[in-house]
Order: sequence, then C-alpha cells, then structure tokens
Amino acid sequence: MDRIKLTPISAEAFAPYGELLTPRAAPSRMINAGRCERHHALAQVQRGGGEAIISIFRSEAVSLPYACTLLERHPLGSQAFMPLGVEPWMSIVAPDEGGRPGAPLAFLVPAGMGVNLRAGVWHGVLTPLDHAADFLVVDREGEGVNLEEVTIAPVTVEA
Repeated sequence: MDRIKLTPISAEAFAPYGELLTPRAAPSRMINAGRCERHHALAQVQRGGGEAIISIFRSEAVSLPYACTLLERHPLGSQAFMPLGVEPWMSIVAPDEGGRPGAPLAFLVPAGMGVNLRAGVWHGVLTPLDHAADFLVVDREGEGVNLEEVTIAPVTVEA
C-alpha cells in the first residue's frame, strides 16, 4: 500500500488542480456603503454547456490514517466545495495520466477555505476530518456523462 503525507494547502501547490476559495489579501472593492469587502470572482464555474447549480453535500468524517481507494472526475464541468463548518478538511487530487489518475496528493484545507476543482481533475470523495460536515457545492447539471469513477490500489494518507 502506498503512503502519502497530508500537506498544508497553498495556492501554488494546488494550482494544477484548481483555485482556493478564500478571501484575497485585499478586497476587489468595497460594497454596501463601505461595510462589506467583495473578493470578486475567486474562481470560474466551468459548465460545458450545462447549468451551474448549487447544492449542499453532507459527508461522514474520516480519520487519519485514511485509505483512499476511489477517485472521480467530472470532465464537463468544475466542482467547487466550500465547508459550512469550522473544521479543517482534506482534499485529495491526482494528475491525469492518459485518462487515468496518477499519484494522488492530499492537502489539508483549513477551516473556512474551499476549493474549486477544474473540469477533468481527478479527486477523492469529500473527506471532512474527525467530524461529519456540510459543504456548499457549485457544479454542473446537464446533458452528457459528467462523472467518471475509478477504484485505485489503496493509498494511505498520514498526518
């Protein structure tokens, strides 16, 4: 069984897979009579001819070490996950290697930060750590096959 380390997420390390959903160092502009910072267009919804939809996903928790055996991707649209709770969570991603996932990476995503996975990015299932969690999800609904799942040899994620 392969083993990988859970590493803190950064915009640079996550860039091949998508964008981080967190406020910038400075707001794009102030709105609401100067009472509200707007951090505009943090990510782009890729929707491949479909509609952008908003859902809430409720996921059971995992604990480390965690054995990842399932990866999926959505070839026709991006998928954004924003936690609704105050706990850190884990995002597992993998590069594409000829239509199959390459070696997975595991990122520790701090509380209050989300991710936007680009269309076609291999990723693990939702993995809140130690406590069940709800996530606001923005993704694509429409015609075409927009889900590919593959079972992989177990990869253990460790702290």
